[in-house]
Amino acid sequence: MRKIIIYDTTLRDGAQTEGVSYSVNDKMLIAKKLDSLGIDYIEGGWPGSNPKDLEFFKAIKNTKFSYSKFVAFGSTCRKDNKASQDPILKALVSSGVKYITIFGKSWDLHVKDVLKTSLEENLRMITDTIKFIRSKKITAFYDAEHFFDGYKHNPEYALKTLTAAQDAGAECIILCDTNGGTITSELIRIISEIKQAIKVDLGIHVHNDNGMAVANSIAAVESGCSQVQGTINGYGERCGNADLCSIIACLELKLNMKAVGQINLKQLTDASHYISEVSNMKQQDNQPFVGTSAFAHKAGVHINAMVKNALSYEQILPETVGNKRRFLASELAGKTSILFKAKELSIDLAKNDSNTKKLHKLIQDLEYQGYQFEAAEASFELLIKKALKKYDKFFELDGFRVIVEKRPDVGMISEATVKIIVGKVKVHAACEGDGPVNALDGALRKALSDFYPELNKMHLSDFKVRVIDSKTGTAAKVRVFIESQDEKNSWWTVGVSENIIEASWQALVDSIEYKLLKEKEKNK
Repeated sequence: MRKIIIYDTTLRDGAQTEGVSYSVNDKMLIAKKLDSLGIDYIEGGWPGSNPKDLEFFKAIKNTKFSYSKFVAFGSTCRKDNKASQDPILKALVSSGVKYITIFGKSWDLHVKDVLKTSLEENLRMITDTIKFIRSKKITAFYDAEHFFDGYKHNPEYALKTLTAAQDAGAECIILCDTNGGTITSELIRIISEIKQAIKVDLGIHVHNDNGMAVANSIAAVESGCSQVQGTINGYGERCGNADLCSIIACLELKLNMKAVGQINLKQLTDASHYISEVSNMKQQDNQPFVGTSAFAHKAGVHINAMVKNALSYEQILPETVGNKRRFLASELAGKTSILFKAKELSIDLAKNDSNTKKLHKLIQDLEYQGYQFEAAEASFELLIKKALKKYDKFFELDGFRVIVEKRPDVGMISEATVKIIVGKVKVHAACEGDGPVNALDGALRKALSDFYPELNKMHLSDFKVRVIDSKTGTAAKVRVFIESQDEKNSWWTVGVSENIIEASWQALVDSIEYKLLKEKEKNK
């Protein structure tokens, strides 16, 4: 089985994503996750260019990693200067790494208009820099920046830059589509021509400006490249880099090549989601292989076929990449999704059962009103159990009130008062909060805490509001989604109303009832 070297640059290229800013601790957390995934090389950043990257390379010296090798990144020496006297190159060498990636110019446009130097001087800079790195007993990789654009503009000179790096001792030369504008057929043709002249290993580094980064990376491997560079989730400047999650899955499952190995492949979804959390970036639900919707089925015809044979609408088993199959509850899904969910809950239902028909009609009616259960599976579970009378109430609402007040001295204040009944006990509680929903949440918890102390172990982690029909203006219905979380799990609930406070209350009550239901089932 052919082994493809996976080179991750999330900590450098990924850090250039709009909205991303990694602390040293963030970078350490991501590095550990990449190491456990079996990534061959982790590019940690550019020591010498900023204090944060310098601190990171110091930190990894005192941390044990089981598999991955760390790479420092930097540029060729400055024009008209010796590499041995370049302060940034000295910082790279003194970082203590055994692998350094140097990028240099391969497009004559960049040499003349950006570096403002001659084509001959650029070749000298490449040669001198690689030789300097090699003289320190450090393995050198060479990133040929803007290579494909350079080759299309001046193939003879672009090839000379690669030859200079090869002759100076670069172990691998990485062909970079830095502007992300190369079409796959062009890329294949150019790599086939380069392979005739370059004898060292080739790698590929593609940006996604054409939306073709993954396809181009796979095509490059099939054309003979042995190293693939990219980022987890495709993070990167502008439109991002090639998504290593898709690349790894395609190499392992489509081309029968080893990237991280079949065992580590099962960690792919977890790694993707973990790194999105550390990066403070929303996970793309429709991301191939690792997104929460990657194996989610909504149409009734699809679900019906899936129950009979999973291959009918899935390219792979979701467990292969650590994901899971989901059947979404909606008016489009028919009765099959209800039967599937009921089976998960150990409830016996038949397709022509009166309860099944009743549930199907109820879901259709609620979705017509604006509810959406596919993204709120906790509310859907409660709906099924309540409709089938397999649910005992934990409390009843006697009433609530929310006051929002603006004071000149302290600004906006929200206060909520709730009256509930637990068994035969009436409870009255009040709480201030940052907003009306926060105040309601606090008041409800305060009222229930003596009866259900387990609620202290959960909290609200996300809150989303969607106007369902904007044509009716301020009288429009709103749909509220609330995500709740405890020590181990998270769950979504939904509420719908013309009143945003009422919709929020519905979702809030569902979130607490779901937590109490799970605790009760666990303790049976």
